Amino acid sequence: MPRSEPAGFEPSTVAASYARAVLNATGDGADGTAGAGVWAPPGDRLPFTQVRALWDVVIGAGGGDPHAGLRVGDGIKPGSLHVLGHVVLTCATLAEAAEAAVRYHPLVSQAGTVSLERGGEGTRIRYRPTVDPATMRPQQVEAVVTGMVRAARWIAGDDWAPLSVSFTHARTGSAEPYARILGCPVTFGAAENALTVANRDLDLPRAPYDPELGALHRAYADRLLRELSTSVTLADRVRQWLDHAPLDGTGPADAGRGVHLSPRTLRRALQEEGTSWRALLDAARHRRARRLLETTDLPLDRIAPLVGLSGATALVRAFTRWEGVTPGAYRARARALDDHGHDRVPPAPAAQAGHSPR
Repeated sequence: MPRSEPAGFEPSTVAASYARAVLNATGDGADGTAGAGVWAPPGDRLPFTQVRALWDVVIGAGGGDPHAGLRVGDGIKPGSLHVLGHVVLTCATLAEAAEAAVRYHPLVSQAGTVSLERGGEGTRIRYRPTVDPATMRPQQVEAVVTGMVRAARWIAGDDWAPLSVSFTHARTGSAEPYARILGCPVTFGAAENALTVANRDLDLPRAPYDPELGALHRAYADRLLRELSTSVTLADRVRQWLDHAPLDGTGPADAGRGVHLSPRTLRRALQEEGTSWRALLDAARHRRARRLLETTDLPLDRIAPLVGLSGATALVRAFTRWEGVTPGAYRARARALDDHGHDRVPPAPAAQAGHSPR
């Protein structure tokens, strides 16, 4: 079952236009079983938890359709990505389109971020979920990455393909659809969700393109981005920062620099939102510990410093408080459920991700 957001957080939201694309690309939902919310005006926003429930319907019980994400991503149309899709259509190069994806992806979904790393020959375009990994299906990640490939083909042509694609999760279905749809080598169990694009492809000029129309779309997208940013709580911004920060020795001064606030202002603002730095740090350690236990074979004495704890004993004590079970028992249950194609282990009923450390 999907995991609820920790207390004190505004839920991440997703554009209704993207939720519609999930249904349209799979042919599901015409009977309304996925919920009326997905038929909201395309510019409306839906809670991530509602979109996750929609994915559960599309994928089917027990993860029955492992390739649903591929089909959703490959079926993406410009309107599915709200104004970002129209910005992409007016870009002069793939490099410009990739930069637009980094900037405007929150307009499509606040459940993840897009980033770029340019190398000598190729550029990595990464996608990182910002929600608890236990709440996002692998198919959702595959839809985002495949959607980026499809959007690139709007500019580069249907025969274009990246150099490679990687996913952090394991493959559960046949390899053939990945090779056919993505057109490149695909790696699973990797360090990141990403596609690698040749720089020569990124920099190839596109003709013709419409810079004036592109400027209009960008101005509109910037206005929507400003409006969206005012609806995100400080706690959510700190949570997203913590999800990518080293947790060993991290303090409010570090987070304050990340969100451009002094430590004193940060503490006061978080208190006004009904939470605290200690609670958010504790929740971040909880999320990271869950992810490492679910996705790696690292021993506890190596996981402990990665979540900012002094050692295996401290990790066992903290994790038992969070989940009501030891890390070893949690990992065993998670593996057992994964072997049967089910979701990750839900939290124990008594666990509260927002608890302050004792």
